[in-house]
Amino acid sequence: MDISYAIPTERFARCIAASKRVRWDIEADVIRDRRLDRASKFLPDGLSLAGRLDFLSPSEKLYFSQVQGRTYANMFGLVERFIGAKVLEISRDHWLGDQVALEALVRFGDEELKHQALFRRVEALTGEVMPSGYRFAWNPNDVAAAVLSKSSWAVLGLTLHIELFTQIHYRESIRDDADLSELYKDVFFFHWKEECQHALMDELEWRRLDAGISAEARDAAVDELIALVKAVDAIVQAQAAADGDYFARTCGRQLSAPEARMMQQTMLEAYRFQYILSGVRHPHFASTLASLTTDAQLGRIHEAIASLAPVRMLEAA
Repeated sequence: MDISYAIPTERFARCIAASKRVRWDIEADVIRDRRLDRASKFLPDGLSLAGRLDFLSPSEKLYFSQVQGRTYANMFGLVERFIGAKVLEISRDHWLGDQVALEALVRFGDEELKHQALFRRVEALTGEVMPSGYRFAWNPNDVAAAVLSKSSWAVLGLTLHIELFTQIHYRESIRDDADLSELYKDVFFFHWKEECQHALMDELEWRRLDAGISAEARDAAVDELIALVKAVDAIVQAQAAADGDYFARTCGRQLSAPEARMMQQTMLEAYRFQYILSGVRHPHFASTLASLTTDAQLGRIHEAIASLAPVRMLEAA
């Protein structure tokens, strides 16, 4: 690490204070002996893009949101496996150093373990009320191993991106949607409360690591970040296809071939927006990334992202 880099102890201390202040329990604070109500949406239209599908009835659009909402919870449970592991790994750098930073990161790791348990609980509750046949076949350990094979610089860049889009989703779409399931809304409210300080620590550690790598290593890490984004997109494509097929089989009627194609396309565009483009548009992620890369490196990242999305999705983002 660059010897001129100073650990921002006070910022880590504020993260600890926030962690203590917002601490919550899965059963006592979030679930509260409730079950899911299929009469309500699980995701708002701004995330599910259900409003684009004029050929779906109101009840079918509701179900479209519920299929996506189930995957939305599972996707967070998936990515938090590698996030928690990475946080515990980089905490090693503080073992014999700044103990405030160490405590903050240990709390971060503990909360990520709790979040994984929360989303397993949500999947169990969703499975009780949704039709059989849903598939989310990703093994969290396999995905985490693949992600963690990349440099910490690249993994922390992806992690900051994820934890910032969770916040923008909650603030801009989930929080004020009166038609959303109250239980689903509470799940992402409590998740959001802890993700706020997680994003702060992601950036602090990303900048710390960036201060200690060579220009050549950073350039290679940029390529690894691009590879990780493409890997996320591969997961998104496969899950969108699986969820589109599940929706078509269980929505209660036979979709026409054009309807099925439009539904599948919208599912994919919704997932790319949710898990990639909405994070890219976050002003803080964009400014942080720009501050840690050259113009040429940033151009490579933008070119890779543009290749994943149609023009209309980039304009929306």
